Amino acid sequence: MQPVPGPSMSAMDRRIIGLAVPALGALIVEPLYNLTDTAIVGHLGRTPLGGLALATTVLNLIGWTSGFLQMATTSQVAFRRGQDDPDAASAAAVTGYVVALALGVAVAVLVAVAGPPLSHLLGGHGRVQADASTYLRISALGMPFLLLTLAGTGHLQGGEDTRTPLRIVLVANAANVALELLLVYGAGLGIAGSAWGTVVAQAVAATLFLRAGFRRTARPVPRPRTSEYLVLVRNGFALVVRTIALGAALVASTAIAAQIGPATLAGHQITLQVWTLLALTLDALAVPAQVYVGTALGRADVADAAAIGRRCLRIGLLVSGVVAALTMALSPVLPYLFTGDADVRAVATTGLLWCGAQQPFAATAFVLDGLLLGAADYTTLRRAMLLALIAFAPLAAATLAHHQLGITGIWLALTCWLAARCALLGARWRTRMSRADHPQRQP
Repeated sequence: MQPVPGPSMSAMDRRIIGLAVPALGALIVEPLYNLTDTAIVGHLGRTPLGGLALATTVLNLIGWTSGFLQMATTSQVAFRRGQDDPDAASAAAVTGYVVALALGVAVAVLVAVAGPPLSHLLGGHGRVQADASTYLRISALGMPFLLLTLAGTGHLQGGEDTRTPLRIVLVANAANVALELLLVYGAGLGIAGSAWGTVVAQAVAATLFLRAGFRRTARPVPRPRTSEYLVLVRNGFALVVRTIALGAALVASTAIAAQIGPATLAGHQITLQVWTLLALTLDALAVPAQVYVGTALGRADVADAAAIGRRCLRIGLLVSGVVAALTMALSPVLPYLFTGDADVRAVATTGLLWCGAQQPFAATAFVLDGLLLGAADYTTLRRAMLLALIAFAPLAAATLAHHQLGITGIWLALTCWLAARCALLGARWRTRMSRADHPQRQP
């Protein structure tokens, strides 16, 4: 197939923004669940909020590790659409659903059995540990639904449909808020009610994604070949290693906060949940980057892929500047939404100032992630994340040894981590796009 001329810059911007804005809904599924939990449970007191901090740290690690289902499925579907092969695109989507269901059952058992001991290793004791264990055991039931949601998101995004995931997420989160208020305060179930509300919302989301995905699948529904599963496993392995390295930095930051004290742990939980929501808001630009780069390389149009990359990075920096300014301006106010504890609010305010300041680094790293995912460069993504831990380690270790560094030391370490990712991924993307004759391959 001959390369197709790229669109004008204004048309390209419209394509990017048109896909990125509704993609935001699909990206913030789990963070919105967690943010809702934090706001509702936070008003129960410092102990339940500390338990939730440990539980969501474990669940976030599981969710991020399983994120390969969304990322790999998006790349596969987009690349095969670029090759004008709808049957192969449908087969890739069905593969994602089957793996998601099987893996979801295994993950549910893992969370129920290993989750509570892991939260204890992260610093949970007494009532904090008991609340974390309760939340994790109930949340385990939602893991198959969460993974099916990830596969469904990848299927629809690969087909350049981000509006349907947005509608599904709005419905699921409305159900989550209503159920949690009813169960936590109305029924007096406390942190257990919060967990049950999230599980039901995850089931609603999974059902709606399966329904929407089935409507877009070729008829008859293709039966994936063994090679389809092997491709997903191969790509997934590199992405899982990458995600474990990513989670290691964030889990370590929570563990350090737990060692410093309850106020720092609770304040860090608030900051981390806001950061996650903001980061994934910026990460919405990685979706068009991945989809359009994958489609362009599927039709062997390197020039279009490079142009899309430039525009995504520029838009990301512009948006991140606005997000950074708003976060820093609202840092004294936002903690009031989550807690009535003055000490926790003071810690969270400092954390949110650092959270805002690092948003340009976050935007650049996330967009570059999307570009290299579209190019199926999973090895680089894995290597860069592992190397970035070296930049995170010195300040993290210093904060663990000198507790007086507090929340500032934790978030300075995370800023160094993001900056290192930007440098490593940016160098690789420039190298790839500077070679007009670099080999193209299927993700």
